[in-house]
Amino acid sequence: MQNREFWTRERQGRPRPAAATIVGIVLLVAGLACFGWVGYQLVGTDVVAQRAYDQGASGLRSQWAPRPGGGEPVTSTDGTGPAARPVPGTALALLRVPRFGADFEVPVVAGTDLRDLSRGVGHYDGTAAPGEVGNFALAGHRITHGQPFAKLLTLRKGDQVVVETRAAVFTYVMDSSPANLTVKDTAGWVLDPVPDEAGARPTQPLITLTTCQDLFHSPDRSVGFGHLESTQNK
Repeated sequence: MQNREFWTRERQGRPRPAAATIVGIVLLVAGLACFGWVGYQLVGTDVVAQRAYDQGASGLRSQWAPRPGGGEPVTSTDGTGPAARPVPGTALALLRVPRFGADFEVPVVAGTDLRDLSRGVGHYDGTAAPGEVGNFALAGHRITHGQPFAKLLTLRKGDQVVVETRAAVFTYVMDSSPANLTVKDTAGWVLDPVPDEAGARPTQPLITLTTCQDLFHSPDRSVGFGHLESTQNK
């Protein structure tokens, strides 16, 4: 009985944490969790994406390497062979933009879902293949997930955009700067075979580059257009 009374007095004598202290601890934990999430988005996703970029690029070069005896690869990833509709996220080509730096090279992957865009620049399903007559349309992140289009708004009229496939190297030239055109993400006309000319039949290979207008998630898109200048067959 005495022991029970002793422990009861002990518990009653201990100070209880103030409500403000509890709230402060909860806010601190929430803040640390938020900071960690932001840090992962800004840094961690870039690290993961860069590994995916490297794997995609090396995988393509392995596929493109000459086969013993001069045989051709079993499948094609440039939109002209048996694998004309590849699995989303599959690397199709390599993208190089001289204005972004001599070492800039990113895989072009099938699809534009968030998962696809974590592996490279995404090719809009249903648009033309590289070098094909029509509109070869791409999307990429400006921030996080490797941020391949971080400098997209620095592109100017006349800048080159180089796309390499197994069969050829296509050099496009920009006709407009993405910094000069902002549209809603529902503006499907930018993906038409001839942008802004609904129903028009394309007569030349075009390219369209899109990215979020704001650094973080935004319903607005910055868009630039260009045309094919030259083709170098391998």
